[in-house]
Amino acid sequence: MRLVAPDLLPDLCGLSPGVVGLTAAVGAILWLFGWWSHRFWVVLTATVSAGVYGLFDAPLLKAQPLVASLLLALAAGLLALALIRLFAFVVGGLLGLALVEAVSPQLEQPLIVFLVCGLLGIILFRWCVTGVTSFAGSVLLVHVALVFLNQRGSMDAGQYAESSGMLLTGIVAAMTLVGFSVQLWHERRRCDKPEEAKPAKKKPKDEEPRTIFGFVRKAG
Repeated sequence: MRLVAPDLLPDLCGLSPGVVGLTAAVGAILWLFGWWSHRFWVVLTATVSAGVYGLFDAPLLKAQPLVASLLLALAAGLLALALIRLFAFVVGGLLGLALVEAVSPQLEQPLIVFLVCGLLGIILFRWCVTGVTSFAGSVLLVHVALVFLNQRGSMDAGQYAESSGMLLTGIVAAMTLVGFSVQLWHERRRCDKPEEAKPAKKKPKDEEPRTIFGFVRKAG
């Protein structure tokens, strides 16, 4: 199973340094802060996907392309957070199907695999999001590193990926584990902040008892 595509690298090597740097920044954020920023990525993915769909399939929807794209993007962006659990179910099911197909292709139970993995995606929502974002960031960073070395003339990225597929897969797996651990540690540290670090709430001032007419009742 190859996690670094040798056929894709020659096209990626033609990207400008600015795009490569931006991709590296996105990969680093996903790798180290995926759980912290997952709402942003879910909304962004849903908005862009719906906008592109409305732009290209507007004739089927019997609407103007720009109007359909804007309205679908707006609706998807507003509904993304409300449907995030459904998104986790679908993504978990699809990832489970892909993993089972790669590991055990003779197991022909797609419906059961999809439902079980989808339910696990909902039950273990935080862990699944952390793992998926760490994996995506690792894949992006490895591709960016190969593109950077190819542009500097240090190697032929496509040929190296073809001959060292298992090594690159191991690097991606190790980076995924490191990113997963760092994200969990960061989240636990954020949740376990000492009470002293939080701003103290203002205590209400002690007031003397008053009568119903607003005058202070004094002893004697």
